[in-house]
Amino acid sequence: MKRINRRGLLKTSLGISGALLGGLPYEHRALLAQLVDRSEYGKVKEPVKGLQRGKFGKYEISRLIIGGNLISGSAHGGELLYQSALMTHYFTTEKILETWTLAEQNAINTTLMRADPHIMEHYRQFTRERGGKLHSIAQSAPEQGDPVDNAKRARDNGAIAMYLHGGVSDDLVKAGKVEEIGRVVAGIRQTGLIAGIGAHLLPTVQACERAKLDPDFYMFTVNRVNYYASPAADVAAFMKTIKKPWIGFKVLGAGRDKPPDGFLHAFEKGADFIAVGMFDWQVRDDTAHVQAMLAKGIERDRLWS
Repeated sequence: MKRINRRGLLKTSLGISGALLGGLPYEHRALLAQLVDRSEYGKVKEPVKGLQRGKFGKYEISRLIIGGNLISGSAHGGELLYQSALMTHYFTTEKILETWTLAEQNAINTTLMRADPHIMEHYRQFTRERGGKLHSIAQSAPEQGDPVDNAKRARDNGAIAMYLHGGVSDDLVKAGKVEEIGRVVAGIRQTGLIAGIGAHLLPTVQACERAKLDPDFYMFTVNRVNYYASPAADVAAFMKTIKKPWIGFKVLGAGRDKPPDGFLHAFEKGADFIAVGMFDWQVRDDTAHVQAMLAKGIERDRLWS
């Protein structure tokens, strides 16, 4: 019987993968690729330096922002019933603080999180006990009651900005209550925070612009896989007319796209910043992708904020 050594097995496996994986979804291809090549596992890489920043009110924040859905246990996982429980068990207090520390070590200077007691307590611990300096952009938490009161609590816990939850904004526009969004924006601004509007749907942003609500920024979805997002070409064409900072989110379609491709797509369509949920083991490589593509230059019609 012919014996195959490890190198031969790897070569054979890679050959099979090249021939057979082309028609499989990205997730399946990524999983199979890890089965045949674990060479990157456990490697210690130098932190990324010089991550680019942009203007956000009176601040300069990193073009890549570490998002909070994974940490909050509200990650989108299709119909997977265990998803939230898995995230909650993984992101212990120590893991949350470790992940934010890694973000800072890799030149990310901003996080975006829900304004709920769990997250705000951890952010206080990170800044006061660990000396962390990440800027905090808060997402209004619907279960916390009036978003303006929520903004006051976020401000008192160190946030520099807050935006109205995208699902809430979408629902208010559908219900013909765009003026309520305006009330929230004005109220957030009165707390001293930079005031924004979140949205998943292009008609939401269009309605806010028609009503001249004048937010300081938009938090708006953009991705290649049409996941909780309007068609990217339509989004890009309209947002080209908007001069306010735009933070793109769900840029990977909740893990349905590859980071280099999803990040580049969001920037090309006009996002000034991207908010991305990251596990600790993803932080360094995601930052490296963004730093490299921005250094190379990105073709886009919309001017950078």
